[in-house]
Amino acid sequence: MKKFPISTWLLFIIPSLIGVFLFMTPLKTADGWKVPIAILANLLAGSLVSFISWFTVIVFFIAALGSVAYHFIPQKNPEKPTMFDGIFRVNWFWTIARVLGFVFALMVVQDFGPSAIRNENTGGLLMDPDGGLVTFLFTIFLFAGLLLPFLTEFGLLEFFGTMMVKIMRPLFKIPGRSSIDALASWIGDGTIGVLLTSRQYEEGNYTQKESAIIATSFSIVSITFCIVVIDTVHLGEYFIPFYGAVVLCGLVLALIMPRIYPLSKKKNTYINGKPLDLEREKLPEGYNMITHGLENALNTAERNRNFSKFFVDGFKNVLDMWFGVAPIVMAFGTVALILAEFTGIFTFLGKPFEPILTVLGLPEAAEAAQTMVVGFADMFLPTILGSGIESDLTRFVIAGVSVSQLIYMSEVGGLILGTKIPLNFFELMIIFLLRTLISLPIIAGIGHLIF
Repeated sequence: MKKFPISTWLLFIIPSLIGVFLFMTPLKTADGWKVPIAILANLLAGSLVSFISWFTVIVFFIAALGSVAYHFIPQKNPEKPTMFDGIFRVNWFWTIARVLGFVFALMVVQDFGPSAIRNENTGGLLMDPDGGLVTFLFTIFLFAGLLLPFLTEFGLLEFFGTMMVKIMRPLFKIPGRSSIDALASWIGDGTIGVLLTSRQYEEGNYTQKESAIIATSFSIVSITFCIVVIDTVHLGEYFIPFYGAVVLCGLVLALIMPRIYPLSKKKNTYINGKPLDLEREKLPEGYNMITHGLENALNTAERNRNFSKFFVDGFKNVLDMWFGVAPIVMAFGTVALILAEFTGIFTFLGKPFEPILTVLGLPEAAEAAQTMVVGFADMFLPTILGSGIESDLTRFVIAGVSVSQLIYMSEVGGLILGTKIPLNFFELMIIFLLRTLISLPIIAGIGHLIF
């Protein structure tokens, strides 16, 4: 291993420790355990309640107007796109989605238009200035965009990635560095995992296939949210076996999903079109995993001594997420919640699950069936709808499956669609249904052992 000056070691260790503290260290708060990045976002969101809704509308307006305008502005140099090219130059599908996000947000804030859009359980839920997902995303995006480089740019991913590659690659078909994504989601929040995955894909560290697998299999629900879910179905005393069932189910799904459609059909090419390069994961002669991981980490730290570039790039990330991701979450999340609240589509789609639930020996199968698919709209809907079911076993299964589904259009699903991760709405729906069908017998089997 080559020699590095003390300054390079400090440049690796100090920013990486700051990143671990901000994104992966749970702290006790009045609202339960939260990572510092979420605490900062909540504090800022609380101080912006009086005008965050209008700020959101203004940002969505700029995103919509800029996207439409750029369809009529020729690109001067396609080889060197500007920052604004990257933000506003999108195809018509995403342009329309951004326009819809702006229109929906304006209707909620100004209280006009169809009541289905403004309802407190649809657009109103997303735009609630005191804890709504879309308004909260503005603060989490601000801190994540500016501070995520502490986790990604100073060698931490290279260090752990080198050591974890012999586990992650053969089992889950993804690079070792993705273990940090999973850990950030598990301790912090699934949205943080998606943002980290998107950033790594855009920087050429993940292939299309790897980014799709990581975003849909490892952007797991945080421990904090799992506690909320099990308490909502009045089974808080069973948290340990419940979380054990969720972890087991998550591992089984992570093993199976990359090997079946649609994830198995994704191209193993990087964002620049180059094929998967496994050479970067091989150990050079004379190195072990720790020494090679350290050298990779220190080389990365050495390349990132320019802190002004650190903050400029971070600010660009914030703008990209504000203008590119948040309006998409608003558009798709609102539509999905309208379908859940005002149509019988999820009741209809849930009908095929009735015989499955009956075969699995779950009481009140008819009442539980719709909860199997309504989670596609919002992660909390299954437990809300299932909280009134009398059977402890059935409520346990509903809670476990809802956490294992992962693809919620009001959060992770909408967020994925807003990023460059190569997954479309239809593929997310297929992944959601497959995760539901695979997790159901696992959770039900564990439930029968407990109740």
